[in-house]
This record gives sequence, C-alpha cells and structure tokens, in this order.
Amino acid sequence: MAVTDHLDRDYLRQALEQDVRTGLTSSPKWLPPKWFYDAAGGELFSRITRLQEYYPTRRELEILRRRALDIASLSRADTLVELGSGTSEKTVLLLDALAAVGTPRAYIPVDVDAAALEAAADRLARRYPSLAVRPVRADFEHQLSALPRTGRRMVAFLGGTVGNLPPAAREVFLKELRSTLRPGDTFLLGADLVKDPRRLVAAYDDAQGVTADFNRNVLNVLNRELDAGFEPGAFAHVARYDEDHEWIEMRLRATRPMRVEIRALGLTVSFDEGEEMRTEISAKFRPEGLAAELGRAGFGMVRWYTDAAGDFGLVLAAPRSRAGEP
Repeated sequence: MAVTDHLDRDYLRQALEQDVRTGLTSSPKWLPPKWFYDAAGGELFSRITRLQEYYPTRRELEILRRRALDIASLSRADTLVELGSGTSEKTVLLLDALAAVGTPRAYIPVDVDAAALEAAADRLARRYPSLAVRPVRADFEHQLSALPRTGRRMVAFLGGTVGNLPPAAREVFLKELRSTLRPGDTFLLGADLVKDPRRLVAAYDDAQGVTADFNRNVLNVLNRELDAGFEPGAFAHVARYDEDHEWIEMRLRATRPMRVEIRALGLTVSFDEGEEMRTEISAKFRPEGLAAELGRAGFGMVRWYTDAAGDFGLVLAAPRSRAGEP
C-alpha cells in the first residue's frame, strides 16, 4: 500500500532536536508527548488501553458501537479522514456505519508512523475492497493543509488526543482544521470528561506500572535518537491532577542529582534530586467548555454523545458558513 509521505527523516529529526533543546533548557523542564510513540511506546500504549484503570478507550468504543449509525447518517460523509489513526481499530465501526447509510468512497488515515499506517491500510483495504484507502504520513499539528480535500469528508480525531495539546496549541489546531473544511464536511472529536480526580489519576498511574514504563520510554527514545545518556530507572513516574487547569500531568521525577549528556546536541542537562520534567498533559473537558472552544474556532455543534456512565464524549461538529463560501 503506497503511502503519501509529507515527512522525511530530516523533518522528524529536526522536530525532535528542537523539542528536546527547547524543553530541556526550560524551567521547569518539559518534553512533548509525541515522542512516546516509537515501536516500544506504541506497544506499551496498546497495553494501557486494555488496563482496568484506563477507561477512555472502552468508553469511546461504547459510544461508537451505539451511535456510529447516527453519526454516519448526520454526516453523510463519503470520505473518512482520521487524524492520528494509529492502528485504526475504531475505524471499522465508522466505516461499517458509513457503508450502511451510503457508499463510502475513501478512507484517509493520517499518522507519523509509516509502519502503523501501512499495516492498518493493508488490513482495511482487504476488509473493504471497494474502498480507496489512501494513507498519508504527516504531522497533523503542522500539515493539515497538505491533507486531501476530495469528497464529502468527516475528519475524525479520536481517543481524547486533543487533550494533549496545550490550550493555545489546541486553539491554533482547531482554527487551522476549520480552515481546511468546506460546507458539508464534518468533524468528529473524542474528548475525555472531567470526573473524580482519583479515577483520573488511577487511569494514568496503573497498579501494574505499564504507564510508568510508557512514560520512561521517552528517555529510551532520546538515548537512541540523540545519543543521550539518560538512565530511565533513575526517574520515577508521577501522575497528578491539576484542579485549576482540569488536566492530568505526567512527569518524570529525578530520584537523585544527575548530569545527562545529549551528545547529538552538544548539550548537558542537570537535574536536582526531586526535580520533575513534564512529559504530557491530558486535558479533561466539560461539554459547555468544549462547545465554546469549537465555537471560537468556527464550528457549530451538530450532536453530542456520551457513554452511559458519562465518562467520555464524542462531538460531531460542522464548520459554520463564512463569507465567500457557497
């Protein structure tokens, strides 16, 4: 399966170098969560989604199983674009629903992981032989304008991944996505909802320590890609809920003082004992707040869905008409 590739080794390498140099020379230190997902990180995250404590995947699947037909009927899409598609396991529910109400013509998975794209595209092409499967390797945070614009599209951004974007970046992302959509297109967004902080922390700090391994794996990525000298075992996994921002933060806490060389950057980074480096935020949303964010970006709410427990939300939105649009 041919992949349309908007990335190259230099693009990803430069992005990693810039993120590491900027994040590890800041105070406090931080790294963006996108670098969790090498092959080992992808497998660890797959294990996380099956943990009892980690409810978001199960709840989103519950909504899709119950509401995919309604979503398909309202969108009337013939082309499904999935951002951050990964293994595309939830995609089957949407494609089956679109097939039940019409004739889906194309599926466009978008991800930075070429191997995952090819595997998912091949699998779905076999399942849907009449469907044009056109995988695109791109960074959806920066390359939305490069995505195909043919057909009546539904753009799906599932899994609550939108919560990994800080508010300013989320605002830019939503506005840029809106600018690529035409009348008749729709946007399907998955978002985790505000709930008991104890449940939230448990979802990101499981008893088996899988999430801790996932968090520390970003240091393995830096060791391999940037010839860094991190000792992952010298960092403790931390998950805490920030009540003011209504988000979970994952951090890595140095268990002793250390100096870490990042040889590819000619950079040495010092950590004090107990110093924490933020590796992820995962924002939790309230329906009215999410509607307001979408509204500011130029979207109107079409339908709001949640699971029976009210843990997770899916919103189907459409671009509001602007001057000059048909």
